[in-house]
Amino acid sequence: MKLQHYIGGLEGLPEPLTLDRRVFAEEWERRIFGIHVAMMGLSGHLGSSAPAYAIADVPTTFRDMWTWADLRAGAEAMDPFDYFKFRYYEKWLGGITAFLVDKGYLREDELASRTTELRGEAARPDVARLGGADRGGAIDEQIMAYLRNGDTPRRDVAHPKFAVGRRVRITNVPAGAHTRLPGYLRGRSGTVAQVLEGDYAYFWHTGDGIGDPMPVYIVEFTPAELWGPSAEPGAQTLYAELFEAYLEEPA
Repeated sequence: MKLQHYIGGLEGLPEPLTLDRRVFAEEWERRIFGIHVAMMGLSGHLGSSAPAYAIADVPTTFRDMWTWADLRAGAEAMDPFDYFKFRYYEKWLGGITAFLVDKGYLREDELASRTTELRGEAARPDVARLGGADRGGAIDEQIMAYLRNGDTPRRDVAHPKFAVGRRVRITNVPAGAHTRLPGYLRGRSGTVAQVLEGDYAYFWHTGDGIGDPMPVYIVEFTPAELWGPSAEPGAQTLYAELFEAYLEEPA
């Protein structure tokens, strides 16, 4: 299965991509980013992450896990036509909204009613109406602690199977609901250029091999190794960070 979010190497897209250098093109995008960060800062996985947080003691009603993998999986689950139609943060909005509805934090009729209400207002809604009290600041403190300290996926020193300079082939395992393996690398061969310094976990078991701690490699590919006779001439080199589960011995 090819997932639409890895467009590298796909042909026949309707028009060239437009790269906007602005971080946030609209004010609402800034708010969506803040909602995502708040959800990550209150995510249940932080109780067993590194560093560990006393997340169970935070007076929040959000008791689920939300990581970058959940956000990415929401985008990957979109209809391909919708994926190419919507802007970057529109994909975020769709994934976050679907998650909150699926988990029972919101109802679709509530969203529809609030959308109608906001469209009829000339003034921007105030924070108090949308957010409510902060319960003594404990929620803000937890989110700020997360922003300062993060939730590193590193769990140990590296235990690599492949050394620098080793030729490897990239697997072509089924993609499932979410993957970190670019489609255009599948089945291609490259050379290990670097082994990252630790074993790294992924906070989401994707079903295609990653989740538990493992080494991560930077693998080097030449254009000819990726695209064969279609490669353009020149000395370009492509580097990809890949979990060990995606590497195998060359044929």
